[in-house]
Amino acid sequence: MKPEFNDLRRLAADVRINTIRSLEKFGSGHIGGTMSIADILSVLYGRVLRYKADDPNWEDRDRFVMSKGHCGPAQYAVLALSGFFPKDWLNTLNRGGTRLPSHCDNNKTPGIDASTGSLGQGVSVACGFAQGAVLKGKKHITYALLGDGELQEGQVWEAVQFAVAQKLDRLVMLVDDNGKQLDGPTISGEISLVEKFSSFGCEVYTVNGHDVAEMAPLLEKIRDGAGGGKPVVVILKTTKGGGCIFSEEKELNHHMPVSAQDATRAVNEIERRLAAGLLPGGESQ
Repeated sequence: MKPEFNDLRRLAADVRINTIRSLEKFGSGHIGGTMSIADILSVLYGRVLRYKADDPNWEDRDRFVMSKGHCGPAQYAVLALSGFFPKDWLNTLNRGGTRLPSHCDNNKTPGIDASTGSLGQGVSVACGFAQGAVLKGKKHITYALLGDGELQEGQVWEAVQFAVAQKLDRLVMLVDDNGKQLDGPTISGEISLVEKFSSFGCEVYTVNGHDVAEMAPLLEKIRDGAGGGKPVVVILKTTKGGGCIFSEEKELNHHMPVSAQDATRAVNEIERRLAAGLLPGGESQ
């Protein structure tokens, strides 16, 4: 285990813990997808993205689009932990008058760049951000986080085609490749996502989406070398519900009830694995 990445491991653990606790307060939520993206969010907000938490609309910030908008609770957790708003907001998730709705809403939440939730549309928005930067002569990078089930939407591939044609080389698409959607395996399970994105003309990488020590150097390399003429895709190999023991134990874990007992058990296991130097799924670092 490389100790220089311990801060990111701690942040990922805290993203999971705060997400679980906020879902516990509401009683249920999209536990599967929020858990599988906790590690990439820690890398982005802890090491890669350029932003100012006290100035969420800073013009030169990197843009981030949570295309799988139902996983907003994980982004809310990392935003709160990064100083965008008070952590006690997390206790209001999806309640009347909240600024943290179930799906991302940039009119309500500081740090949310795009309202999302209709799967397939987020990459189109990200392309608009990236193209707008080109037209304005700006150098910020746009990141979009997609679910692998979302890739079944045709609009995604229309957007990818546009990004390649326009040479949007400061667009980075991150795919949470956990192999599942709401009701079972994704229909693209037998298709090589590397080959498909490559065939469109993207620059493609694959990485363990739970290992911050793999992801951080790669994302920093991509950030610092942006401008090679092609949009970039990073396939994140993850486990749906990974890092939350009660969701790991269920086959269908897209959306689940979250009891106080389940939440406490999960938090204790997160802390145990972190102290033992294990990856969120329990594998050794």
